[in-house]
Amino acid sequence: MNAAPVTEAELHAYVDGALPSARAGKVAEYLGQNADAALRVSAYRVQNSQLHTAYDDLLVEALPQRLRVGGAVWRRSWYPYAAAALLMLASGTAGWHLHDRVTGSRAQTTQIARVAAMAHAVYSPEVRHPVEVGADQEEHLVRWLSKRLGASLKIPHLAPQGYALVGGRLLPGERGPAAQFMYQDAKGQRLTLYVRVSNDVRAPTAFRFAQENGVGVFYWLDGRLGYALSGETDRNELLRVADAVYQQLNP
Repeated sequence: MNAAPVTEAELHAYVDGALPSARAGKVAEYLGQNADAALRVSAYRVQNSQLHTAYDDLLVEALPQRLRVGGAVWRRSWYPYAAAALLMLASGTAGWHLHDRVTGSRAQTTQIARVAAMAHAVYSPEVRHPVEVGADQEEHLVRWLSKRLGASLKIPHLAPQGYALVGGRLLPGERGPAAQFMYQDAKGQRLTLYVRVSNDVRAPTAFRFAQENGVGVFYWLDGRLGYALSGETDRNELLRVADAVYQQLNP
C-alpha cells in the first residue's frame, strides 16, 4: 500500500512538533528525498523563531488597565488570544507565496487584510507601548522602516481627517518585514495603516473591504507596496480616511 502523501499542513505540524511519532518519521523521510520541501521547512523554523522572539512577551504582558473589570483581569479577554493568533497567522503565511503564484493579487490582498486586522487588534489597545517609535521621531521612523522594508515609505498626515500620528513599528509580514503606522483621534479612536513590500510589481488595485472579528479593513495594492487601513469604526469613516491616505501617497 502506498504511503499517504505529505501535505503542507503536515509540514507545518512537523515544524511545530505536533505530529504523532510514526507520521513524523514518514515526514522526515520525505524531507530527506525532497529538497524543495526541506527548504520550506527550514524557512518555517526560522520564521517561527523570529516570531517567538518578537511576540512571546505579548502573551504574558499584563492586560491594559482600561480592559480590566472592577480592578480584576477579565479572564476571557480577547487580548492574549489575539496576540497568539497574530503569531500563528503570520507564521502560516510563509507558504502563501506559492499560493499567490496560482491565485494572483486577490489572494495577496486578502491575506494582507487578515494580517493587518490582527495586528490592529493586538496593538491598538496598548496604553504604554502602542508603537516602537513615536511621532516625535517621525523622520527617524521613516528612515528606519524604509531601510528595513527596502522601499521608500511615506507617512500620510491625517490631521485634516481628525487623526494625529501616534508613531509606528516594525512587524513580520507575509514575505518579510512590514510596517504599521498608528493614528488616534481626539476621542482616542485608533486607526492603523499596515504596509508591506513585494518583489512583484503589480498594477494598482481598487479598494477592497474586509471585516475581521469586528475590525474593518480597506486594502489595496500599488506597485510593489500593499496597504491596509484598519479600524473599529464605521465603514464610511474608514473609507473617508483610506481615500485621504491614497491621495497623499499618489499626489
